[in-house]
Amino acid sequence: MASSSSLGSSIPAPEAVQVLVSSLADESPMVREAAMASLKDISTLNSLLVLDCCSAVSRGGRRRFGNMAGVFQVMAFGVRALYKKDIDASYIGKLAKIATTEIISSKELNADWQRAAASLLVSIGSHLPDLMMEEIFLHLSGPSSALPAMVQILADFASADALQFTPRLKGVLSRVLPILGNVRDAHKPVFANAFKCWCQAVWQYNIDFPSDSPIDGDVMSFLNSAFELLLRVWAASRDLKVRISSVEALGQMVGLITRTQLKAALPRLVPTILELYKKDQDIALIATYSLYNLLNASLLSETGPPLLDFEELTVILSTLLPVICMNNDSKEHSNFSVGLKTYNEVQRCFLTVGSIYPEDLFSFLLNTCRLKEEPLTFGALCVLKHLLPRSSEAWHNKRPLLVDAVKFLLDEQNLGIRKALSELIVVMASHCYLVGPSAELFVEYLVRHCALSKHDKIDLESSQVKIGSICPTELRAICEKGLLLLTITIPEMEHILWPFLLKMIIPRAYTSAVATVCRCIAELFRHRSSHNNNMLGDCKARGDIPNPEELFARLVVLLHNPLVREQLATQILIVLCYLAPLFPRNINLFWQDEIPKMKAYVSDPEDLKLNPSYQETWDDMIINFLAESLDVIQDTDWVISLGNAFTKQYTLYTPDDEHSALLHRCLGMLLQKVNDRAYVRGKIDWMYEQANIAIPTNMLGLAKAMGLVAASHLDTVLDKLKDILDNVGQSIFQRILAFFSESNRTEESDDVHAALALMYGYAARYAPSMVIEARIDALVGTNMLSRLLHVRHPTAKQAVITAIDLLGRAVINAAENGAPFPLKRRDQLLDYILTLMGRDETDDFADSSLELLRTQALALNACTTLVSVEPKLTIETRNHVMKATLGFFALPNEPIDVINPLIDNLITLLCAILLTSGEDGRSRAEQLLHILRQIDQYVSSSVDYQRRRGCLAVYEMLVKFRMLCVSGYCALGCRGSCTHSKQIDRTLHGNFSNLPSAFVLPSREALSLGDRVIMYLPRCADTDSEVRKFSAQILDQLFSISLSLPKPLGSSVGGDIELCYSALSSLEDVIAILRSDASIDPSEVFNRIIASVCILLTKDELVGTLRGCMPAICDRIKQSAEGAILTVIEFVTKRGTELSETDVSRTAQSLLSATGHVTEKQLRLEVLGALSSLSENTNAKIVFNEVLAAAGRDIVTKDISRLRGGWPMQDAFHAFSQHIVLSVLFLEHLISVLDQTRVTKSDPGKGENSSLLSETQLEDEILQAAIFALTAFFRGGGKVGKKAVEQSYSSVLAALILQFGSCHGLASSGQHEPLRALLTAFQAFCECVGDLEMGKILAKDSEQNEKEKWISLIGDLAGCISIKRPKEVQNICKIFTKSLNRQENFQREAAAAALSEFVRYSNGFSSILEEMVEVLCRHVSDESPTVRCLCLRGLVKIPSVHIYQYTTQVLGVILALLDDLDESVQLTAVSCLLMILESSPNDAVEPILLNLSVRLRNLQISMNVNMRADAFAAFGALSNYGVGAHKDVFLEQIHATLPRLILHLHDDDLAVRHACRNTLKRFAPLMEISGLLALFNSHSINSDHRSDYLDFVRDFTRQFVQHLSSRVDTYMVSTIQAFDAPWPIIQANAIYVSSSILSFSDDQHILALHYSQVFGILVGKMSRSADAVVRATSSSAFGLLLKSTNSISWRAARLERADSARKGHDSESAKK
Repeated sequence: MASSSSLGSSIPAPEAVQVLVSSLADESPMVREAAMASLKDISTLNSLLVLDCCSAVSRGGRRRFGNMAGVFQVMAFGVRALYKKDIDASYIGKLAKIATTEIISSKELNADWQRAAASLLVSIGSHLPDLMMEEIFLHLSGPSSALPAMVQILADFASADALQFTPRLKGVLSRVLPILGNVRDAHKPVFANAFKCWCQAVWQYNIDFPSDSPIDGDVMSFLNSAFELLLRVWAASRDLKVRISSVEALGQMVGLITRTQLKAALPRLVPTILELYKKDQDIALIATYSLYNLLNASLLSETGPPLLDFEELTVILSTLLPVICMNNDSKEHSNFSVGLKTYNEVQRCFLTVGSIYPEDLFSFLLNTCRLKEEPLTFGALCVLKHLLPRSSEAWHNKRPLLVDAVKFLLDEQNLGIRKALSELIVVMASHCYLVGPSAELFVEYLVRHCALSKHDKIDLESSQVKIGSICPTELRAICEKGLLLLTITIPEMEHILWPFLLKMIIPRAYTSAVATVCRCIAELFRHRSSHNNNMLGDCKARGDIPNPEELFARLVVLLHNPLVREQLATQILIVLCYLAPLFPRNINLFWQDEIPKMKAYVSDPEDLKLNPSYQETWDDMIINFLAESLDVIQDTDWVISLGNAFTKQYTLYTPDDEHSALLHRCLGMLLQKVNDRAYVRGKIDWMYEQANIAIPTNMLGLAKAMGLVAASHLDTVLDKLKDILDNVGQSIFQRILAFFSESNRTEESDDVHAALALMYGYAARYAPSMVIEARIDALVGTNMLSRLLHVRHPTAKQAVITAIDLLGRAVINAAENGAPFPLKRRDQLLDYILTLMGRDETDDFADSSLELLRTQALALNACTTLVSVEPKLTIETRNHVMKATLGFFALPNEPIDVINPLIDNLITLLCAILLTSGEDGRSRAEQLLHILRQIDQYVSSSVDYQRRRGCLAVYEMLVKFRMLCVSGYCALGCRGSCTHSKQIDRTLHGNFSNLPSAFVLPSREALSLGDRVIMYLPRCADTDSEVRKFSAQILDQLFSISLSLPKPLGSSVGGDIELCYSALSSLEDVIAILRSDASIDPSEVFNRIIASVCILLTKDELVGTLRGCMPAICDRIKQSAEGAILTVIEFVTKRGTELSETDVSRTAQSLLSATGHVTEKQLRLEVLGALSSLSENTNAKIVFNEVLAAAGRDIVTKDISRLRGGWPMQDAFHAFSQHIVLSVLFLEHLISVLDQTRVTKSDPGKGENSSLLSETQLEDEILQAAIFALTAFFRGGGKVGKKAVEQSYSSVLAALILQFGSCHGLASSGQHEPLRALLTAFQAFCECVGDLEMGKILAKDSEQNEKEKWISLIGDLAGCISIKRPKEVQNICKIFTKSLNRQENFQREAAAAALSEFVRYSNGFSSILEEMVEVLCRHVSDESPTVRCLCLRGLVKIPSVHIYQYTTQVLGVILALLDDLDESVQLTAVSCLLMILESSPNDAVEPILLNLSVRLRNLQISMNVNMRADAFAAFGALSNYGVGAHKDVFLEQIHATLPRLILHLHDDDLAVRHACRNTLKRFAPLMEISGLLALFNSHSINSDHRSDYLDFVRDFTRQFVQHLSSRVDTYMVSTIQAFDAPWPIIQANAIYVSSSILSFSDDQHILALHYSQVFGILVGKMSRSADAVVRATSSSAFGLLLKSTNSISWRAARLERADSARKGHDSESAKK
């Protein structure tokens, strides 16, 4: 250890620590943090040295050192780390002087360096408190700017170490008190805070040592003096901060001064504290803390009576009460907000007072409540709520007074007071304060607030004083919870709540609280189920409780809204079950059966919302419930009483309330059950008077109510309606007034007429069928109804239309019930409806389009109803209706909830017109065709939703027509057999019974199937799935109808009838698939439909279809046009032989005409395909010759690239290229042109007349023409052309790839057109042969001129071809093997790129593989570096089954290229070496193992990150061969590389890091060191965090020094050499690795050689390095070196005084 001691003494530890200290001022935060961490580590070993160095730099102060805060932090840590034996009072005193000197050198206060210096003094105080205090005391005498800082230090020391400070309090006070009088106002908060901390220290000392009081007479005197100064002077300061801090200090001092002084101070101290409550919330909290301490000291003293009488406390209490409402609900700062803290402290103050003066406090709070000053009242209520449970015994006899006080406040409007009052009522109830009538008053108060809503906010917040953030909904929630608590948890409240809660159901003001009230009633019944009879008896015993009729009437109407909050409907139904014994007999059993069903319907509100008609259904359920209940009751007097109750309750609902409409219906249903006509007439008069018909819902409810009454009292209702009608605008005077005030009277008149119309309609709807004919005839046959038609408002129009619809339905219902009669003036009513549904331009009303649409939807529905009744429509009426309504098909699609029902109504109307018009089969067929042709414009519309509507209408009409042909018709639209069907009665139409069926049923010819099929069949290919489905169903209906009709004479249906039915069955199977939305290809569906239709058509229908194909082919929907073309092709292919020459000629004319009209290229091609199909089945020569001739002329005379819609003749050329004889010859010619033509030359013979080349194109016109022709061939050759390409696949592909390289060569010189043209041809080739993947590869970066990208693209193409077409690889390789000998570099590069990828797939042909390897090896010396790289890549891609026989040859090539002069070739060689080593045998690698290792080590220091990463990875791969006889040799190479691996393990590049990790893991087994394998697989080596890397380095060096001590010297040399690496991160890594090795090594030779060297280098790096990571790592390295056990003697080293003096002198000289 002597050597260790000498080593420790020889290292410049003081200099190192000085450098670390100087690094505390480094500009980099990372360096500063590392230096501070190292200094703190060193401080634990040699605190004195660190303190010496810190004190040395601190002598110059902040002006000479930029981070004095860091220095003082280190010094504070060092002082705390001192052992007792190392504590030298004189030395510590010097440190204290340094800190105090720095503090007093500035007038700043509370700066970061100042806080750090103070922490140093506090640390000194922990060891030598007297010394620290003496140093501070020196600066407390006399005026000094550092006085506040010194006092703050004493305060910090008191807070940090109360046990050492408190015994020295006397000395502190004796020195501080004399200077208090001269303290400036700016510093007074510091002094006041110090007094607070000192007093808190005393309190803490008393808690820890209760028997040893530190306060003697002197201390008490000092405290009294300070207390007086703070109270009389500082607390009265104008500076708010001074006052606040003084009050805070006084609050801590009140418990330490004498009672005499406290009593004398109270008159001044109390107002001082209360004055602060006028400030903000934070200040109020401080004041409350102090006030609480004051009250405790004054009232709860054990040595005497209270120092304050209650009269003196009233001022304090009056001040505290408003504080409660200061942001009472604030939650801005935290969950436990400042406001809540203040609230709790105030309550503690009141609790303290209440413990001494309970009765006085109670009286004070009640008197405060009676003042009705909102803040005081709110505070008093909160205090009462808080103290009531805690002072229940003391206040037990005061209950009546509290009840009276609360009753006094019940009319308060402030929301905050209401909230506090509600909460207090609940607390009072829980302590049995609620008894007698007052209890019901308080319960009603809670109920009233349960009925609050958002709309009440404006009325309730009229107060100018805002208390908290309470809102009506929050107050309502509080009251609801409170009421439920009273009901459920307090048994004593049951006799108060019942039956009083029944009174709360009726009042209008409490409507919103009914759900809560019902829930409470239900809870009462649940808790007292065994006493139900007594409860009901209590109900009957009280006269102020509503009778059962009133309750039932109220609750039934309130059932209306099932979605209202709190599940009102469910709660009402539950309560009705409980209250059933109150009602007449038998009702209980009925309700037990019915109410659960109603509850089930409304049990899931979310599910209910999904049903758009849930409200109507629910209202009907309520009416049925009422009707059945009345039927069960069978008590006339009770029903009359219930009717009177309904009548009285009209005042409970506003007219715009939907409950009012339900009340109308309830009363109407009740009147239906009453036989007293006078009573009924009186009630309907009352009902009409109470109704507000200006509100649509109220008007509808009134009309339905009148209808319900009419079911039993039709004449009474009609008399009433006639009286109303007669009283509307009868006098001339009223008409004159109406003329002058039309704008005011029109709407009122419209409302009356609308209401009358609806009442008439519902009266007819509900009236008995047997008695309404005369009434309807009277209404329609006179002018009575016409008087209701002069309405202009949309709502009124809708009402009148609805009324007419109801009249028609009444006629239909009568027919259903066996009393049919025709509706007179039906056509006139239709005209009325059509007029009402139109927009009247003269109207003053601004009808919204939405209201107009609703009106039209109702009108269409009403038209359907009128069309469905007798008599039948005339032709004129039919045309008039259709003209007015068909335009609705073109309506926009939004709003969908209005438009869809309108369209449905329109389709229903058209079907009704079809069903009810025509006399025989022929006329009905004509009617059908007439309507269908009118709809054709929408079926072929370009708008999706119009086509959907048109097809749906056609389908629905055909369904109706088919049913009409099979089983007659039903006026209601029923399908199949029904009771309303009207069978075709031949006797009804003359002598039809003697005529053939063709006169009754339409003939097949009458359906014009050819015309109809070409209209609907293309729609089966529509883009819209609904259109496709409907179109297929239309065709099915057409042919189903046609097969059931008589056939024309001499016609055939494409074969025998069985084949037709089989085709129809197939069509129906397709439709079944479409209906089930099965996953099926639309094209397959369409083809199956065409096949079926082709069989089902007769010859004449087929000809008609083909002749009419031109409009279908020109359809605006592309898919439908394509469908028409496919239809023609299929029909011609299957049945072309049936066509005559004239038919073929006319069909061809239609197709040619369509070709001229179609401008879209693809459609044009498809039309030509149809024409070719027609020609193929007749004569094809003329068509092909004309197309070729036209193409030749266009090339010479036209600029074909600018023709609108493309060049039509090119499409014809595509058809010509499909000829089976010419296709192969044409392709071979094109290939020969590409092989013989040089790209760098052009053909001047064709440049003048060619339109294929622009001015910027290449000069070689022949090559461009060949490429253009290839493009046309690939794209237009069809199956024949594709077959030709497949036969010559290898030659075509090789030619394209070689030209690809040539064109990129031209593109690199700025000629881009050849490349673009070739890419077009290449893409066309891919499309032709079906190589979609190859097309995607070409589409990606194919025009990039960078060599690496296009060469990579060729490789991707080769790989794709090898996978898709392995049989073509051998032929392609033969071509490219020869192409490597071409003169042009770019073509050789293209050939090498392709060949290097094809060699990977050469498994099946070893003969060509040998030739390929030979050629590749020969060209690794090519003049082009790219060719060299590509050939080498190809060699390593030889298939694994063949690579063994070529491994030696390939490794030789790689070894040679590792020394290539081109870096890209070197990089390729390294990456290829990595690949070949994965499968190389030992005998191939072992001879060159050493050579490979040496060359890879040379490449590991390359500046290219990829080179470094691959070199490290390849070196790791060589470890597989370093075994056996070569192990020792390779192990030496490992140890030579290992230092570099460790350093680059945290390289800047992630790839290098990954390679080094994997290589280290490969080396671990070879090194045979226990524990190394686990280390190389640990988390630290796999992490990218630098801290984990440093941990790994320490662990590795520990094991390395332990197991490989003989190699430490070599490693150290290699690592020290890396100190000058070009990468800063590697320098830093080398510094840390070397320091770690030295810290763990105990080899004195190594330490003697390198310790001082490394130490010195670190000092230099810290001083001169420009990289922060190097400086920071050097700082950490210092800590490692100095903490190591190898150097112990430095731990006693100190900074020589001469050195520090010299350094100080040098720095001073430098400054000079």
